[in-house]
Amino acid sequence: VQLQASGGGLVQPGGSLRLSCAASRSIVSFNAMGWYRQAPGKQRELVARITSLRYTSYGESVKGRFTISRDNTKDMLYLQMNSLKPEDTAVYYCNADSLPFTYWGQGTLVTVSS
Repeated sequence: VQLQASGGGLVQPGGSLRLSCAASRSIVSFNAMGWYRQAPGKQRELVARITSLRYTSYGESVKGRFTISRDNTKDMLYLQMNSLKPEDTAVYYCNADSLPFTYWGQGTLVTVSS
C-alpha cells in the first residue's frame, strides 16, 4: 500500500490548510487512518485519527482547530487545519492501519510563519 500526502505549504498564523492523503488501494478495509507530525528536534506525535466506523480522536494541541475525514469512495484521507499557529509547523505524515500492518506516507511540510 502506498500513501501519498499533499497540501502542505507556507501559511500565515491564523490561516488554514487542507492536507490530503491518497491511497493506492481501497481504504474501506483499513481499521484506522491518521495524521501524525514531526517538528524539528521533536518526536513524531499523533495529530488526528479516524477509525473505519468514523470515530475520531485528536491530539490535545489541535482539538477544536483540526478536523480529520475520510472519503472511502475516493480512497482519500483529509485533514482540515484552521487557526494555524507557528507551533503547528512540522512535517505531516498520513498513516493507515490494516492489522497487523501499518503503512506510512512520505510526509508533507507545513510551515506557519508570518
